[in-house]
Amino acid sequence: MSKAFTRESDDAPDPLPAVRPFSVPGGKNYLTPAGAKNLENELGVLLQKSQDLAASSSDDNKRARQSLLPRISYLQQSLAAAVISPPPEPPWEQIFFGATVKLRGGDGEEASYRIVGVDEMDLDRNWVSWTSPIARALLKKQLGQQVKFKMPAGEQDWTIVEISYE
Repeated sequence: MSKAFTRESDDAPDPLPAVRPFSVPGGKNYLTPAGAKNLENELGVLLQKSQDLAASSSDDNKRARQSLLPRISYLQQSLAAAVISPPPEPPWEQIFFGATVKLRGGDGEEASYRIVGVDEMDLDRNWVSWTSPIARALLKKQLGQQVKFKMPAGEQDWTIVEISYE
């Protein structure tokens, strides 16, 4: 095909797609102070790594730098939309964003969940997003109150036995 029918931009690599943080109604991206600090630290490390890779002209370093750009973009957008929510003052008798909640089931079984931002969620540590069904069932509940959860095995009652904040 003749170059007359192509654009110079056709030879350039495809631009990276825009990466947007998880959006919730109202566009708020709530973060705990520690979560915001962790994201800022990660962004700093990635920006430094990107600069170090840009200093080299090798193709491998260029590809490695390109692979960092989506995460850098995501972190920048996430932090730009962040609403950092500090913990409330004690006494902690009601559940708000950032709370760690200890629950006790009717059979004596205990479970603990921490309500965090979407970007802080870590299911291995039982950190659930404030948009999750568990968090929505717990938010604004009081110490000692019973909460019903729909589980695959059926509906279960849990009692809120402890509320704490970091």
